[in-house]
Amino acid sequence: MNDYNSNRKEYDPRMHSAEHILNQTMVRMFNCGRAFSAHIEKKKSKCDYRIDRNLAEEEILAIENKVNEIIQADLPIRDCLLSREEAANVVSLAKLPDDAGESVRIVSIGDYDVCPCSGLHALTTREIGTFKIISTDYANGRLRVRFKLV
Repeated sequence: MNDYNSNRKEYDPRMHSAEHILNQTMVRMFNCGRAFSAHIEKKKSKCDYRIDRNLAEEEILAIENKVNEIIQADLPIRDCLLSREEAANVVSLAKLPDDAGESVRIVSIGDYDVCPCSGLHALTTREIGTFKIISTDYANGRLRVRFKLV
């Protein structure tokens, strides 16, 4: 287990895996990029996106439905180590620190999402549970999405 994550009392691999699926869903539905800020805990979590408005109720339901569709698909969640050069051909390394080393851990959720990540994850999406958006709000170019697993 990664020392950073094993010392975090509220860290939950299922919730972290749900964050990956939410991020990819937001990218696909709103072309807004992955969350620029996130706080992931076992009971509830939040992700912040750069988007120019709050979400309509129909959009919130569409996001929940898509995330839960991916979860129910029981996709494998896998990781592999790639050289920095190989990883750059697969994912954006923009958030990767320069001193992160020559190997990059890439996490994939079936063929739905792939990104660099050092966190712990579920083994398959079905282990995650049911995804529910608790609330959203918008301020100063930031859309905040709060969610939980039920």
